[in-house]
Amino acid sequence: MTEPARTRRMTGVGIVLVFVYGVMALAATGRSFVQFVRAFDEAPVAYTLSAASAVVYILATLALMFSKSDAWYRVAWVSVIFELAGVIIVGSLSIALPALFQHPTVWSLYGSGYVWIPLVLPFFGIWWLATHRPARSRQAAEVAR
Repeated sequence: MTEPARTRRMTGVGIVLVFVYGVMALAATGRSFVQFVRAFDEAPVAYTLSAASAVVYILATLALMFSKSDAWYRVAWVSVIFELAGVIIVGSLSIALPALFQHPTVWSLYGSGYVWIPLVLPFFGIWWLATHRPARSRQAAEVAR
């Protein structure tokens, strides 16, 4: 008896999604590193938020790459939802209370410094995760019906 052929989980849009998350991880990490080194004392809240966004993008990139397992799939959901909340909260605060964000962060003004990719990206992440559950999760959902 032959084994069924393994299918790649990451194809097409999934590869592009991971690539964009990886680019955002590099950009946010580079930005926060420069901000910390040059002038952390000028805007510690803003620069710490840039570092936090870098960590979220790194975690989301890894989680999406390895989301074939249930554990990484859950981590991907948490990181993408956290990212969306961060963009909305920081973006709204940067408009409502601009004194808090005199220095820009990755998520300031809903990511306008990054062509609003930080605002749009989590929606693609949520869509991809919702439509590409790991095999075990899919089987469990079918059994529960």
